[in-house]
Amino acid sequence: MEGSIFSKIIRHFRDVAGGLPDCRKGKNIQYAMADIALSAFSVFFTQSPSFLSFQRAMEEARGRNNARSLFGVERIPCDNHIRQTLDPVEPSELFSLFEQLHAGFDQAGLLEAMRAVGNTRLIALDATWYFSSQSESIRCPRCSRIEHQNGQCTHYHSAITPVIVSPSHKEVVPLRPDFIVPQDGHAKQDCEIAAAKRWLARQSGHYASGNDTLLGDDLYAHQPFFRQVLLHGYHFLFTCKPSSHTHLQEWVDALQPGADLHSMKLRVKGKSNQWESWHYRWANDAPLTEGENALRVNWLEVTMTDKEERVLYHNSFITDWQVGQKNVVGMVSAARSRWKIENESNNVLKTKGYHLEHNFGHGKQHLSSLLATMNLLAFGLHTLLEITDEASRLLRTKIGARRTFFDHIRTLTTYLDFENWSHLMDFMMRGLEIGPYAAQKT
Repeated sequence: MEGSIFSKIIRHFRDVAGGLPDCRKGKNIQYAMADIALSAFSVFFTQSPSFLSFQRAMEEARGRNNARSLFGVERIPCDNHIRQTLDPVEPSELFSLFEQLHAGFDQAGLLEAMRAVGNTRLIALDATWYFSSQSESIRCPRCSRIEHQNGQCTHYHSAITPVIVSPSHKEVVPLRPDFIVPQDGHAKQDCEIAAAKRWLARQSGHYASGNDTLLGDDLYAHQPFFRQVLLHGYHFLFTCKPSSHTHLQEWVDALQPGADLHSMKLRVKGKSNQWESWHYRWANDAPLTEGENALRVNWLEVTMTDKEERVLYHNSFITDWQVGQKNVVGMVSAARSRWKIENESNNVLKTKGYHLEHNFGHGKQHLSSLLATMNLLAFGLHTLLEITDEASRLLRTKIGARRTFFDHIRTLTTYLDFENWSHLMDFMMRGLEIGPYAAQKT
């Protein structure tokens, strides 16, 4: 394969996949583990559940196919063999690939460019479902469950899917996930906060730069989790609802405005090009809870109103960062960028062609979480290509939505074979008369 960013990542993927544990016994080992894993990954990268079947047909008709030329798959296994062979493989076997993507974003300068107020790196935490079923025949020991009043039970899988975000960038950078699964020796069902604590203990060290701030919704804004965050050397900036932090809110309400409770008002042009009033309030060294052992936090709030004084947005946050007039605007902007883990990551994975919640294969051990990991890796590689691969960037700009871009790729790779990724990108640019072919238009 050629030396493009895409091909370098795929080569690294093949090296990692070649070392995956192989639990097969007997003579049924004609397919290499690398071929099996890369075959599965190709489905997520191309956003085409039928990609492998089309490539098998192309191989039979022409003696060549895009699974081999693009993804280095020497022999394409059948879907059932892929599922059965990968089911025992834990998703953590692929986690080093997130560091390969992370290094690519870093070399491109994106990670430094994404730093926010106080030159901090923002890491948003949130959980999302990636499988659910009410069928008793489609479940596994790693499923979580919800029992409904009507007697039915929903079995589901979910995970913490952290991403690096920035107020000034649309892109998000996916990081190692942590899966919410029943834990050995625990009577209670696993939950999002427990998984977030595990992520801090297991994965956060891979991304610590010395100045990193975790973002999260009100679920995370509680003292035991704060202590874990600080223990691992991170800052925090979490949504803080008055209804779930009544003592803190009462303490803030009792402050004397101007002396201990500070405020600032700005006039800002909104998205609709209409003037809005943004009113900021903040107070430092506030007790999070009652009692002598209460953690001291810094509180900030923003209220946005239109010219008729109607409230457009209101929210409050807590942080360990000292808040003042010079940084309160940046702090609020950073805190509000938390929504990007939902809109630019989890919702994209569910509604923009990745089909995260689709049952590509559930298995009895790790298959569902392993395939979800491949989906996250495909999302990360797509983003990296948009940043570092000039042809991909030009094509995305011309074609528009990522889903449409892959609609084109899916159609082309069904009927034509390409020598490599660069050949495919070159063919698309030539057809659309952009990039190096724009000057050739008559």
